[in-house]
Amino acid sequence: IVTVINVMMFVVEMTAGQLSGSKALQADALDFAADGATYALSFWAIGRPLGVRASAAFAKGLSLLAIGLWVAATTLYQFFVYGVPEAEVMSVIGILALAANLASVWLLMAYKDGDANVRSVWLCSRNDAIGNVAVVIAAGFVFFLNSGLPDLIVAGVMSALFLSSAWQILVQSAK
Repeated sequence: IVTVINVMMFVVEMTAGQLSGSKALQADALDFAADGATYALSFWAIGRPLGVRASAAFAKGLSLLAIGLWVAATTLYQFFVYGVPEAEVMSVIGILALAANLASVWLLMAYKDGDANVRSVWLCSRNDAIGNVAVVIAAGFVFFLNSGLPDLIVAGVMSALFLSSAWQILVQSAK
């Protein structure tokens, strides 16, 4: 269920991010894509030997690292060429994404303290919920300030969150 929620929200949010010009929505959409892949890989790894589970977690950490670097690079590019994204689209899609992620977090709550593989699933869901709240707040500031800067700030913060989570997952999976 959580995998399907994440894959569907990736499509919705990436489309809305492209149409509205919001880097924060696009960053959050990539997190949904990573989560969908993470959940599928995590479910596959359940019951496998510890080495296989650690390798799966390591692969997920590398994917978060790649996403974090991509979001950072595209946000820096957008900073120099930015326009004002559509705040209304950002807020509506941000609220929809938050609802999807709160449902996922609720479904995964019992697994937040597991091994590296299971913990990575929890971290991904937590990141999404935090990112959705930040997107909705940024949308408000974009609307009131008529500036794209809040969108770029949220995308930068999300990049830092991806990189931090990637580090945590990579370190734990290497143990």
